[in-house]
Amino acid sequence: MTADAAQTTAPAGSPAEPHIEVEGLRVAFGSFVLMREVSFTVRRGDIFVIMGGSGCGKSTLLKVLTGLIAPAEGLIRYHGRDFTRAGPKDRAEIMRGVGILYQGGALWSSMTLAENVAMPLEQYTSLGRAEVRELAALKLALVGLAGFEDFYPAQISGGMRKRAGLARALALDPGIVFFDEPSAGLDPVSAKLLDDLIIEIRESLGTTIVVVTHELASIFAIGTNGIFLDVDARTVVAQGSPAAMLAQGQPTVVRFLTRDGSDASGRSKECA
Repeated sequence: MTADAAQTTAPAGSPAEPHIEVEGLRVAFGSFVLMREVSFTVRRGDIFVIMGGSGCGKSTLLKVLTGLIAPAEGLIRYHGRDFTRAGPKDRAEIMRGVGILYQGGALWSSMTLAENVAMPLEQYTSLGRAEVRELAALKLALVGLAGFEDFYPAQISGGMRKRAGLARALALDPGIVFFDEPSAGLDPVSAKLLDDLIIEIRESLGTTIVVVTHELASIFAIGTNGIFLDVDARTVVAQGSPAAMLAQGQPTVVRFLTRDGSDASGRSKECA
């Protein structure tokens, strides 16, 4: 399965029920409103891309979706459960079904790759040490790191650290995995391999993927659905697959997805 097939191939037998529903979201810091009236649905099996120019709030939205920042208004539902108003116990239970790959991998430098992957297993399961070690090795093998269990993060490449972070995100078999700028800092070959791995995980495990990225190659290679956040409008100005959003013809979206620095009159205008 290659990245080129992502746009046309859906996970076999995967129903399209909503995994995440966002309604009327407003995010503000004091009197400054970063985004308003943000609404969208992430369906099971989506590779859902959150895109937009610098300063539009992509990474902030990811933090809101994972409970790190509280919205000023609006609702977020996971599998129909109200996440926004849920108490700490219910929010923790919902988040246990979610994995997160942070931009830098966020691995503990003093721990081996196996120990990093084992952390959530030790914290949230009652498995014995041998079982935890076996599962950690299995998750590392899933992302192409078989044989690297006893390596430390400093001993491997940036692309391998990303994959190790992904193995840890998959440790508890989450139904949803969030990626924050997964290709950041990677060379084109490593970025392509990571894109292929994201598609493979969606295909083989039926995982729903939400990706924050500005990388054009990745957006078109893996995205099956998504939203475009406009920094000036401070809201969503286009939704759908990257190709569908491009076809909608919204000027800011077209400039972003084609990397065209001109507005309709031909004058230079950078995408914020």
